[in-house]
Amino acid sequence: MSGGTDAGAQPSKGGGLEPQTMMKKWFMRQYWRLQQSQTFISMGFWCTTLTLLIWPYVSWRFQGQATPLGIPMTYWGLAIVLMVGYIYDQFLSLWKEQRTVDTERNPFGTYAMIPANIVQVGMLNRLLRDNSPDDKQVQDTCNWIDQWLAWNAEQEVWARGQQFWDDEFSTPVPDLFFLPEGAVDDARRRGKDLD
Repeated sequence: MSGGTDAGAQPSKGGGLEPQTMMKKWFMRQYWRLQQSQTFISMGFWCTTLTLLIWPYVSWRFQGQATPLGIPMTYWGLAIVLMVGYIYDQFLSLWKEQRTVDTERNPFGTYAMIPANIVQVGMLNRLLRDNSPDDKQVQDTCNWIDQWLAWNAEQEVWARGQQFWDDEFSTPVPDLFFLPEGAVDDARRRGKDLD
């Protein structure tokens, strides 16, 4: 969290933030800290829960009074449960593969761009091209980016995004300088066909 004032925060007469705003910021900071430590907290809760659930079934294998290497058997049991959980998480990774598949099958995570990103990448590409006119490698890269932008502008998601902008704003989407000539008009026609 930054130390500056928030957009909606009201300064007090003394120049600082009101106590209510300060409390909100403090609580939000604590909430953020809890989220950041969620993995460790969750692991602690699950280790405790699993140990308490599993220990009655495996405790007969351990003698409660024995302390190999000076460590009580209960802690050896906990270590075994943690090791099983670690192996399950790191090597079997039964749940991680689902996230990989989700990302690989998401076109916007692999090869496609959402309309807002098309605009940003197009403008950045133009800046890069203009700032390095004599660098052949940069110009080749910018040419490739232009092709990618042109492909994205032919997709349905761009037509829908442009249609939304045309409908919501007082002026329609202009002929964007980073797209091929006529790409905006083509998307506008395709957007009307999608209705």
